[in-house]
Amino acid sequence: MIGIEWLNVYAGLAGIALTELFDGRGLDHDRLANLMMERRSVGLPFEDPVTNAVNAAKPLVDALTPGERARIELLVTSTESGVDYSKSVASYVHEHLGLSRSCRVLEAKQACYAATGMVQLAAGWLASGHSPGARALVIATDVAVVDEYAQYAEAATGHGAAAVLLGDQPRILAIDPGAYGLHSYETLDSARPEPTLDIADADRSLFAYLDCLTRSFADYADRVEGADFATTFDRLVLHTPFAGLVKAGHRKMMREHTAVGAEAVEADFARRVAPSLAYPQVVGNLCSGSVYLALASTIDRAPVQRPERVGLFSYGSGCASEFLSGVVAPEAGPELGRMRIAERLAARRAVGFEEYTRLLKETRRCLVPERDRRVDPEDWWDFADRAAHPGELLVLTGVENHHRRYDWR
Repeated sequence: MIGIEWLNVYAGLAGIALTELFDGRGLDHDRLANLMMERRSVGLPFEDPVTNAVNAAKPLVDALTPGERARIELLVTSTESGVDYSKSVASYVHEHLGLSRSCRVLEAKQACYAATGMVQLAAGWLASGHSPGARALVIATDVAVVDEYAQYAEAATGHGAAAVLLGDQPRILAIDPGAYGLHSYETLDSARPEPTLDIADADRSLFAYLDCLTRSFADYADRVEGADFATTFDRLVLHTPFAGLVKAGHRKMMREHTAVGAEAVEADFARRVAPSLAYPQVVGNLCSGSVYLALASTIDRAPVQRPERVGLFSYGSGCASEFLSGVVAPEAGPELGRMRIAERLAARRAVGFEEYTRLLKETRRCLVPERDRRVDPEDWWDFADRAAHPGELLVLTGVENHHRRYDWR
């Protein structure tokens, strides 16, 4: 069996309540019900895609023996927040995680789908048996650059990274081999044409997401004999730009694949989907890390008592999508619990709207190319709660002749 051995999420050291953000921007509070969110993570000026990735993966890497760490033979970072047109985020991550020099190092970009694409490709390579006992580390890492121009999308945008360690001892999720469905086509529902500019066609994006959910599952059902949306999966974990869209997607699929009434649909949502939304509702959209944040949420919030099959849907703007499945075993709860994700999310420092706008002015610079720049983390510790990430933390300290510099604090 090949699958996820360990999983961890880093969602920063600070966050803002959605009511604070709505009040500060003068947004319509009636729209909060559509988002189904409570808080979102907020980046600090010493955090960037590299620090997020390393801080998510380090607890996983530190838990390995030196021999096991040496068998990480593939490292992939998936990101929409690249720091260079040539040099990958992964090269910095490889260095600061202290991984073997005999490691394939890559960066992938396909909006919010990239991490799942890399997980599947890594799983296929591991299953080939060409390097018995090898592991792959896939890290989805992004930062939020939107401000008031994004309107309601600003409230839904998250910050952080999800780290997925794959191998032949899948304590978190054993991936069903050959059980997947794909649907992809070109569209401009959202993009980041400049380092500090995200553009989005909200209606196009919503319809593309829902269309891809329907069609990728149809392709899954063509490949997997007897697959049924309502009965095959004990749990459902969907890419979560915001929880309200996941609820709409579930409702659409239940209407297409069953004849049950509204009350039964609501009960099914509460049982199979709602546990996956607890973390996204307080973090926001982690882009290609979103579906793995949701997977961590469902395992932590509703620990399994027996092996359970999970249906997962990954969507990335532009667009690419996949519906896949795997089995979660009872040991997943205790193993994931070692990461203390819920505890760390609760410990993030709550910032007010004025503090948030001050931070945003500086954090939006992290992807802008600069030859030289100094970042003093000490200037921003008041905005952080270290209880949200005990132990060593990698921070950005600046840029020297285009070379990004980091330190442990």
